Amino acid sequence: MNNAILIAAPSSGSGKTTVARGLMALLTRKGYTVQPMKCGPDYIDTKFHAAVTGRPSINLDTFMSSPEHVRRLFQQYAATADVCIIEGMMGLFDGYDHDRGSAAEIARLLDVPVVMVVDSRSAGYSLAPLLYGFSRWDKDLRLARVIYNKVGTERHEQMLRQVSHDTGIDCLGCIPRSKDLENGERYLGLDFSSMGCADRLADIIEEHIDWSSLAAVLQLEKKSTGNAVQVTAASGKCPNAVVALNSESFSFVYQETLDLMPGATHIDPETDTMLPTHTELLYLPGGYPEKHLDTLTGNTSMRQSIADYAARGGRIVAECGGMMYLCQSIVTDEGEYPMCGVLPYIVSFRKADRHLSLGYRRWTIDGIEMRGHEFHYSQFTGTKPTSACQVMDARGNPVDSPIIRTGNIWASYIHLGRWPKMLIDK
Repeated sequence: MNNAILIAAPSSGSGKTTVARGLMALLTRKGYTVQPMKCGPDYIDTKFHAAVTGRPSINLDTFMSSPEHVRRLFQQYAATADVCIIEGMMGLFDGYDHDRGSAAEIARLLDVPVVMVVDSRSAGYSLAPLLYGFSRWDKDLRLARVIYNKVGTERHEQMLRQVSHDTGIDCLGCIPRSKDLENGERYLGLDFSSMGCADRLADIIEEHIDWSSLAAVLQLEKKSTGNAVQVTAASGKCPNAVVALNSESFSFVYQETLDLMPGATHIDPETDTMLPTHTELLYLPGGYPEKHLDTLTGNTSMRQSIADYAARGGRIVAECGGMMYLCQSIVTDEGEYPMCGVLPYIVSFRKADRHLSLGYRRWTIDGIEMRGHEFHYSQFTGTKPTSACQVMDARGNPVDSPIIRTGNIWASYIHLGRWPKMLIDK
């Protein structure tokens, strides 16, 4: 697909999500079918993408998936769209090992041009050597345009346009400083509880972006009829799956994982009272359960239903927040909150116990290598689980992140990248 760009930046915090979301909103408003995508294991930025395009945003990750799989996934979802906007992660060349797994690797793999978003708030002509270096560091990378973000005065804009002229990197636009473009943050990323006004964002982008230049980069010609994405069903026999999903407590999920369970029943453990009787696989993804402990604890009927299902040998896959929900309780500085009691562990979210666990993870069990990503502050307290296998980081160093395997339950702090067939089949 030629109608695609990758939005990157020299570093995190430059405004990639804001600009990518604004471009998506503007193109959607102009009648184009926009397919959003995100480099790496992010499950929060993708929510912002989906909110403005009406299509699920897809993660492209060369650590958790093979290059061939990433190509197929890109082609599958881009096939029914007019344009594909891919948001990078961190800095353009930041990967798990040098630039391996970086946005640059994705751009090379898919042969997609890169548009750089540069935070110019406290910089002027000094951006010239920075952009010069980025544009020439990798001869196989196509750095097509630059967008200057957080521009101050008209004089500042003139200086930045001179940077583009002198480096040969065309300016796609200069976005002014604006509170309308600021996203709140919290401890696991951007705050998606309030996503702001997409129309206002599109207005700002349209006013300050060179539309003809954008159209040239994206090779915009025609508009599709908005066909839905055709998802290829997973191989093997998929059971009657039930997925816990809501706005926050169980919301960190990759679209590709949901694609493995077409026709799954969705439940909300905060409001629904019982598991469906046909449940053959229960998937509890991560999220912010610690923000809704009163509600989760108060729904004793659902907690008991899940406990009974597990006692009968029911199959469960629980990731991070979902695993916390399966545990005996979650403790905070305000008190202790009983959870499902399926796993005999206590998770602490007390300030004194918090520390960051972050990074790619891989492990081998039953001869099958599995990969995923870990990102949390809560920790086990008291008796800790014994891991079913040794977990390693992306570079092969051992990490203390237990894989809980008991009966038909798989649980850990790790969000799985691609589920192995044995988790899907009966």
